[in-house]
Amino acid sequence: MTRKFNSFPGLLRGALGESLEPGEEIGDLFADDIVFEFPYAPEGVPRRLSGKAGLFNHLTRISPLLEFGEMTLHRVHPSGETFVIEFSCNGRGRRTGVPYDQRYISVIALSDRRIVRYVDYWNPLVLLSALGGAEATRAAFAEDAADA
Repeated sequence: MTRKFNSFPGLLRGALGESLEPGEEIGDLFADDIVFEFPYAPEGVPRRLSGKAGLFNHLTRISPLLEFGEMTLHRVHPSGETFVIEFSCNGRGRRTGVPYDQRYISVIALSDRRIVRYVDYWNPLVLLSALGGAEATRAAFAEDAADA
């Protein structure tokens, strides 16, 4: 299975299908108390987000740092209300122009047809490179946190 998507919500709907609540907005996918975890996030980058407000704040903070292109869904491994998905994306650092070509393995738990927990495994070296190194990454997230 290899399917292409132009957005993260599209990828999630493609991977999880009828298991998700219908809706047009990204907020329709997530429970109010969603927990997002990034176990491999480098120093200075959040490792845990709680609630829709925390998630949307993070997405808003990422937008000026990374430009995401096409996303490719490679595999979906369902097990009841838990899914493991393998996908990749193309993109670039907005400030550096350096490619952000990332591969992900995500573990997604559902309850009442909404995502309640999302654990995102990705290569931190790809992020550091796209943002200009460890120091630039820490500074970018600290700068964005101060503006939030």
